Amino acid sequence: MNLIDVIRTRRSIGRVKEDDIDRGVIQQLLDAAVCAPNHKRTVPWKFFVMAGKGRSRLGHAYAEIYRADHPDADEAALEKQRAKAYRAPVVIAAACVPSKAASVIELEEYAAVYAAIQNLLLAAHSLGLGAIWRTGEPAYSTLMNQAFGLDSRAKVLGLIYIGIPDMEPPRISCTPAAEKTVWIEEE
Repeated sequence: MNLIDVIRTRRSIGRVKEDDIDRGVIQQLLDAAVCAPNHKRTVPWKFFVMAGKGRSRLGHAYAEIYRADHPDADEAALEKQRAKAYRAPVVIAAACVPSKAASVIELEEYAAVYAAIQNLLLAAHSLGLGAIWRTGEPAYSTLMNQAFGLDSRAKVLGLIYIGIPDMEPPRISCTPAAEKTVWIEEE
């Protein structure tokens, strides 16, 4: 598949099989991720790969975040939160650890990590894997940062669930670029 086809056909795959994914394949995804553009070459990304029992760290974080918002939560509700970590055989937390250099614009650090995540997703699709990039309040919680030993300057920007697809990709068409493009030419 050529790059344009990979970009055009990649879709979020939320249901995957529990089959293990070879560590070498995951390394290929990470190697693609770190080739993202990065202003000032600060390499602000950090990845936490969770597989097997390693996903329990994420499950614990989900439960603690839920408990913070629902102090009266029963064990069944907390177990439902923990189970979110096991929706795929591999979960990669992608974090931004911004440079402290005065010349660095923090927003550009986030942009670099978002580009790295997109590279990872495209690489997964090109290798026949299913992946979904999950975000939301739990990902951005200080408790999620604590789960991965990140300080307050860092931010988890996504949890990427990866596995062998167990569903047909959704049929989604892209908005035509012409609808979102303004051409400015010499007047």
